[in-house]
Amino acid sequence: MTGTIRLTASQAMVRWLSVQLTEQGDRFIEGVWAIFGHGNVAGLGQALHGIGAELPTWRGQNEQTMAHTAIAYAKTMKRRKTMAVTSSIGPGATNMVTAAALAHVNRLPVLFIPGDVFANRRPDPVLQQIEDFDDGTVSANDAFRPVVRYFDRITRPEHILSALPRALAVMTDPANCGPVCLAFCQDVQAEAYDYPDSFFAPKVWRIRRPLPDPDEVSAVAALIRAAQKPLLISGGGVIYSGAEAALAAFARKHDIAYLETQAGKGGNAWTDPLNFGAPGVTGSDCGNALAAQADLIIGVGTRFQDFTTASWTLFRNPARKLVSINLHGYDANKHGAIGVVGDAKATLAQLSAALGDHKAAAPDAALRRAWHAKVTAVTAAPEESANGLPSDAQVIGAVQRVATDNSIVMCAAGTMPGALHVLWQAAAGGYHMEYGYSCMGYEIAGALGVALAAPGKEVICFVGDGSYMMANSELATAVMRRVPFTVVLTDNRGYGCINRLQIATGGAEFNNLYKECAVADGPEIDFVAHARAMGAHAEKASGLADLAARIVAARGRTRPTVIVIETDPVPGTGAGGAWWDVAVPETGSAQLETLREIYEANTTQQRAFD
Repeated sequence: MTGTIRLTASQAMVRWLSVQLTEQGDRFIEGVWAIFGHGNVAGLGQALHGIGAELPTWRGQNEQTMAHTAIAYAKTMKRRKTMAVTSSIGPGATNMVTAAALAHVNRLPVLFIPGDVFANRRPDPVLQQIEDFDDGTVSANDAFRPVVRYFDRITRPEHILSALPRALAVMTDPANCGPVCLAFCQDVQAEAYDYPDSFFAPKVWRIRRPLPDPDEVSAVAALIRAAQKPLLISGGGVIYSGAEAALAAFARKHDIAYLETQAGKGGNAWTDPLNFGAPGVTGSDCGNALAAQADLIIGVGTRFQDFTTASWTLFRNPARKLVSINLHGYDANKHGAIGVVGDAKATLAQLSAALGDHKAAAPDAALRRAWHAKVTAVTAAPEESANGLPSDAQVIGAVQRVATDNSIVMCAAGTMPGALHVLWQAAAGGYHMEYGYSCMGYEIAGALGVALAAPGKEVICFVGDGSYMMANSELATAVMRRVPFTVVLTDNRGYGCINRLQIATGGAEFNNLYKECAVADGPEIDFVAHARAMGAHAEKASGLADLAARIVAARGRTRPTVIVIETDPVPGTGAGGAWWDVAVPETGSAQLETLREIYEANTTQQRAFD
């Protein structure tokens, strides 16, 4: 008969988390990011202090950004490991909701443990408590419900006996993987209970590799045999499955070209002869040409986001059929696709066996060569644009010329995600983009998470001045923990990306660049001084050659480096791309009405279903 041990609910939670293991014997929850306040300092705070290095605790600067760090860590670890994040009740908790949404969209496991109200309700309403006039059970943490895969409120100390295993089951489930929220009532955190000893026995969580249905595999094999111009779309699911080499081998054996989405980019190196770049709005010329001609699109581990499909105008061959290989039926059956529900690596192996020695007509290699020549021309353009400053494409070229196979470039929002997707020539494993939620402010915190997960890599973070201003405080955390990475901060004095979109949809420049905002004085922000104030090594590049030299010089430092370079907000990449559905007003000016006609003509090309 098992014995018991008397612990507070918080002590029991952290003890249990500390013995949940990966197949390699590591902690699945590597540690806990914490900002303490009322609601978690007396309960979880005491418990985390007590367990010490068995479940490390790290202090963040902002609840949202420390959660971004945890998410970037989980993404870099290919969902094999993750972190937990805890906050006080009220604003501390709701600050994390954006991060939870980001993890949900990207199918990434993170454990959120926000403090909650008193379950016993004796001191109601406590400081920062939301009071719903019609529902006494609501708290601010209910905001997590639509943006996590599993939600539970711990209102009794024994609740963790079921809630914690359910949480880990979700985070290690390849199909349902995503963030979990365990809202922890603050009085319950401090309550003691006699827990069974067996609850704290170490447990190994094995991530399943679900096999596809043989009939679905046979049906898709028949479609590939019949196709004249098949094309693979490689998404993030390929990377999470560990199927990068399997996809490249499948493409090579059957002579089928592939394109990489934002989440899938870097799964295989740009040098692979069958890697034709990117699809869609931020797609390569050669990739979009193949996509437009393809009579069979085979998505592998992709959500078919609107950027990937050019708002469903890209796959426009009248004979086109759509196949989706995915772990979840929800994704596999989107937009009338012929779905194959299964792990990417296992499905590709079975599909290849079913095809035998079948080869498709080889893609036109000349398209790929022409594209690479164009990228070289765009990124190696002269030092200055018409406005006397380099473009983002030129900045990318300068960084590319000194990057190595050990470099990981990362970003999330603004101009750089699209520019990097279309222009960056990624080594295998050398690309990290958060573009499911495209969350401004992810970049600095995300770079910290990537660097923690891949300490031997050179992490290069591209961030615009707008995103940097939104969330930069985890730079101080990286300094305090001596975690090195390099930030390339492009200063175009506003939101240049959205300013270009505003102009393209017929609007006047308004409220994006500082010069077009209602300000008494145009800001002159000294980003170098700001980064230095947080302890980073910071400097300003005088031009593209100087930028490249400073990136090389940053290697070997034991703290973050921030390199600021002024850029021109006007030019786009000048390469690749496709239409994106952003509605143009029907009336307002002659220019708007003309652009609306173009918009409506493009909408007639949208083919989400057949």
